[in-house]
Amino acid sequence: MSREDLPFATLTPAIVWSHFATLCRIPRPSKQEGALRDHLRQWATQRSLSTEVDGAGNLLVRKPASPGHEHAPGVVLQGHLDMVCQKNSDSSHDFSRDPIRPVLQEGWLRAEHTTLGADNGIGVALILAALEDDTLPHGPLEALFTVDEEAGMGGAHGLQGGLLQGRLLLNLDTEEWGEFYLGCAGGLDVNVQRPAAAEAVPKGHRVHRLHLRGLRGGHSGVNIHEERGNAIKLLVRVLWDLQQRTGLRLIELRGGTARNALPREASAVIAIPEEHAAALPAGLALWQQLLRRELVGVEPDLSLTVEACEADQTLTLAEQALWLNTLHAAPHGVKRMSQQVAGVVETSNNLGMVDLGPEGGHCNFMVRSLLDSGSRALADEIVSLWALSGTRAECSGAYPGWTPNPHSPLLATCQQVYLDEFAQASTVQVIHAGLECGIIGATYPDMDMVSFGPTIRGAHAPGEAVDVASVARTWQLLRAILSAIAR
Repeated sequence: MSREDLPFATLTPAIVWSHFATLCRIPRPSKQEGALRDHLRQWATQRSLSTEVDGAGNLLVRKPASPGHEHAPGVVLQGHLDMVCQKNSDSSHDFSRDPIRPVLQEGWLRAEHTTLGADNGIGVALILAALEDDTLPHGPLEALFTVDEEAGMGGAHGLQGGLLQGRLLLNLDTEEWGEFYLGCAGGLDVNVQRPAAAEAVPKGHRVHRLHLRGLRGGHSGVNIHEERGNAIKLLVRVLWDLQQRTGLRLIELRGGTARNALPREASAVIAIPEEHAAALPAGLALWQQLLRRELVGVEPDLSLTVEACEADQTLTLAEQALWLNTLHAAPHGVKRMSQQVAGVVETSNNLGMVDLGPEGGHCNFMVRSLLDSGSRALADEIVSLWALSGTRAECSGAYPGWTPNPHSPLLATCQQVYLDEFAQASTVQVIHAGLECGIIGATYPDMDMVSFGPTIRGAHAPGEAVDVASVARTWQLLRAILSAIAR
């Protein structure tokens, strides 16, 4: 048994965890799912299951109905192969090469210094277990494993019509046990790119690197309403203030590594006049104290540090002012709460990444809304903000929301099965995060869809964890739903 298999040795159901162990071993960043897809296709072929890879790179595996259930409704089981790749700055993990090494802690399987990939690896493992389990009564099954979900839902966008035969779809990509999801937000990206001409660092200036670290990060849809800190926005606020008081010159600004993750870390290289250099550490300590006080109970580990470094070029004063003013004014967080679904965010935005140097840079905003018009309106506001400086911002990757159908027959079946299996009622939710159901539903408008899954905490951030007991319950529920549909 290999070292990375050890946490899985005692976990049940083994049929699910053995597949998740495989997913941990095979790297699967967005747009690099080929090795995993090939492995799964070979595995399915060895089990005499038919497979197909479409033009977008999605893998479809078909399993005939179990004997006696050939005329039952066909069911599509759907999840995505890729994962968000986030790690702590002191981690040497290479997501393109290294396996994920989980640890088991008090009933939770987690990755300590990286993302775990339970989003959506657990969903994929559950689907593979259903394909493997020959004791399970079921109608015709189709397992749809999409690619590129986390980087723009490219696989779902490229899914061709007529490929799927089933008209019931179970999406296994939600993160709260006991809830069935019936709708989700749509969204789009706003990408900003602006070139610049560098100039020399002025004489009499000292160069320093600032680090803002220790934030919790998280999923930019699931956690956006929790008022967690955005490392980019917080550091820009500090830089904007130093610009006013010290004559700061900005050399670099970098933060965030994924469009759909709340930025946990950001750094800046600055040059300040020698007469202000000695007071910089004390000034930053005051800023750290202030930000911790503002984010008390939310970001207790926020840190703001400084170290000496070297550089010989900087942005011009005009470019510096443009970037700092615009990023400072740019929206981030909840724009509006839903008036139709109590307690659910309607529209939000995440300033997820910035990469700026003396010769220019780029940044990304990810906008989400339960209303397609809402995401477009907020995106247009961001585009208009950048247009004030003559900077072009482009919208891309728009995907539709999933409109809830409270009269869904599949939902009624799922709720009844849950009640029968666990002797308590489930809840129905609409999620602000994006699911592929909306895009698939646009291509297959007659598809009846429901989403559910085990409890996952900290998705899209290092320390991501999945509740082991809820995985076993989800497997029990999935088997029972498939059996009920077959009957």
